[in-house]
Amino acid sequence: MLHFTARRKRYAQYMNDLVTVYRSADEDAQEDAADVAGLLKSEGIEATLLDHHARGVPEGAWEVHVRPADVARAETLIAGMAENGTPDQSHDLDLVTVYQSGDGSSEGEMEALSVKSVLEAAGIEAILIGGEVPIPSLGQVVKVARDQVAEARRVIAEAQVGGPKAAEDAEAESESSTQQ
Repeated sequence: MLHFTARRKRYAQYMNDLVTVYRSADEDAQEDAADVAGLLKSEGIEATLLDHHARGVPEGAWEVHVRPADVARAETLIAGMAENGTPDQSHDLDLVTVYQSGDGSSEGEMEALSVKSVLEAAGIEAILIGGEVPIPSLGQVVKVARDQVAEARRVIAEAQVGGPKAAEDAEAESESSTQQ
């Protein structure tokens, strides 16, 4: 019994020393994690494959763990996997500011939220930065992907020309089309 307890303690210590280099919870998680572990093992890296039954692994997830000394090499190999492809090095998805309220007032925040809503109603993904910051002098910023800047600015200009009534009409139209 003592031998078993000592072995279990060594195993627990070993598991605590490992670092997660891959985690997935999508429908192909088990297969993808097994592929990652297989790649790492083929490159001489000791990789441990764990599912949600292991302590600390979220329900439905699969993880691959390696020793701390192998983390950098493992991450490089994982990044280079053919399935992951080459990372997009273009700047098309960089975020660009298309609207900024300068005063940080509640009116400025409402206008920024309206701009974001108008953009999203036009099918342009937008994010609001500063909307929940408790420093009123910072204002709010609406950003979109670089490849959508021209269209976003056109939509914002049309909304400003049409005024609040046009924005309300566009929002109502967007809501009615999503309910159908």
